[in-house]
Amino acid sequence: MLKIRNLYAYYGAVTALSGVTCHVNEGEIVTLIGANGAGKTTLLNAVCGLVRHEGEVTFGGRSLTGILPENLVGLGIAMVPEGRQLFTPMTVAENLELGAYRRYRRNAKAAIAEDLDLVYQLFPKLKERRQQIAGTLSGGEQQMLAIGRSLMASPRLLLLDEPSLGLAPIVVEDILATLTRLRREGVTILLVEQNAREALKVADRAYVMETGRIILSGPAQALLKDRQVTRAYLGRDYKEFTEGR
Repeated sequence: MLKIRNLYAYYGAVTALSGVTCHVNEGEIVTLIGANGAGKTTLLNAVCGLVRHEGEVTFGGRSLTGILPENLVGLGIAMVPEGRQLFTPMTVAENLELGAYRRYRRNAKAAIAEDLDLVYQLFPKLKERRQQIAGTLSGGEQQMLAIGRSLMASPRLLLLDEPSLGLAPIVVEDILATLTRLRREGVTILLVEQNAREALKVADRAYVMETGRIILSGPAQALLKDRQVTRAYLGRDYKEFTEGR
């Protein structure tokens, strides 16, 4: 579905990505893990055309070169940015409605209503708080709203940037479990996540990034057992991790 080949990205004179090649198949959850500054967010921003870049990025066989970021939604790509970036003075319901703004132009009200029902099924708290001002929600509820708003665009590919950032562990588990359900609903997911342990639990495949390059890739469960990964990103050996010490 998404293919990235020999991707370079730049912030001014600084090279942030150096020849990254990776892909996401339809129906997969693929995660990018690595330390801060590894280039994970930059890769998402390059896919969305938000940073200067060179290389090949295609979605469904179509090149994304020259396509404006705001037009990617119409192709079936939605992004949940780091920091959520909600319309905090507006209500939960208004934020969700804005997620579907392009679809209202096509008079797709019935389909929009179905997707709104799905969002409320995924996140019942949002339904309870639909008239609440978004800025007054808890951190976990705001993350649910950010994901829900992106789902209202009816994406085929969902890009998520650090959805666990600043959240309690039990909330993180709920958020990542929701991604598994979304995959069953037909949404393909590219997940950037610093919480490598939890990301690898839900992903099908993973790429490990370091200083703008991919240094390791493979099935998520295999990387979860890889000593290099567990020592560098999980903080202990796999045996210790599985025994819960």
